[in-house]
Amino acid sequence: MQLKKNFFVDDGDIPNSKWPALLYQDVFEARGADGASWLEKRFADNNWTNAWRNGVYDYHHYHSTSHEVLGVYAGSARLQLGGEKGREIEVVAGDVIVIPAGVGHKNLGSSPDFGVVGAYPDGSSYDLKMGRKGERPQADRNIAAVPVPSTDPLQGTDEGVPTIWEKP
Repeated sequence: MQLKKNFFVDDGDIPNSKWPALLYQDVFEARGADGASWLEKRFADNNWTNAWRNGVYDYHHYHSTSHEVLGVYAGSARLQLGGEKGREIEVVAGDVIVIPAGVGHKNLGSSPDFGVVGAYPDGSSYDLKMGRKGERPQADRNIAAVPVPSTDPLQGTDEGVPTIWEKP
């Protein structure tokens, strides 16, 4: 498993975060429905719940009330993180992305079979923001109030999110 940290700054529309988005590459071997089930169980075991299966929207968006994890169980995609001025990343089945509240994400193109499991720390509810005029400053206040999760969706309490996001 490889870990890549991706930092993004506020671009005026997408607030992004002081914490990096984390890309875990080549985390698991199961694919398709078995991979989705593996992700749901692993995330739930680490208290990232309120899970769903689908894809990633093809427009820039972010969540101001929760962090999010996306586990790729099928196919591949080219995602843009951080808004229009952000960075493109390639993800494939077996990868997991942990996205801090406020960090923009968008699907720029994917294979027909692309599928992810999404989940949230402590099963928190999430909103959908698109960087539109008037979303801020309330979105900024929401993001500031979202705590660092006590667990990483893959590694539990001792590694990952709880240690990296406390000391970016």
